Amino acid sequence: MTNSVLVAVDGSDGGKRALQYASERAKIGGAKLIVTYVIEWSPYSFNTPEENAERHQRREQEIERATTGVVTPAAKLLEDAGIAHETVVRHGPPAETLIKLAEQHGVQQIVIGRRGQSGIKNLLFGSVAGNLVQTSPVPVVVVP
Repeated sequence: MTNSVLVAVDGSDGGKRALQYASERAKIGGAKLIVTYVIEWSPYSFNTPEENAERHQRREQEIERATTGVVTPAAKLLEDAGIAHETVVRHGPPAETLIKLAEQHGVQQIVIGRRGQSGIKNLLFGSVAGNLVQTSPVPVVVVP
């Protein structure tokens, strides 16, 4: 396990607070931050090659929007503050994907905002933060 922390960001106020919290702790403890944006993505496959090509194109556009709109500005803040960091954008089920990334990077903890951009769906099905708290193999800090 390394001195690193995975921080989930999504452009929401909760994600910004999570990044702020993690960056303050990283300055104190010298941790590296793994800034992560997970785009929710269903494993459902389309039937035709045309539909698969369209889906791939949408996926690439979403990655570009997440990178330029959320992850790159977060990385710039960390760079300006002199905090070691890495950025990752992935598609997948958010909680599962964050746990896989935490395991791959050997992080000590995951930091996530209590509320992201998912809206009413979370009220019905549960939040990513709630799922992480229940299933993560490393400690999870939920920032209000």
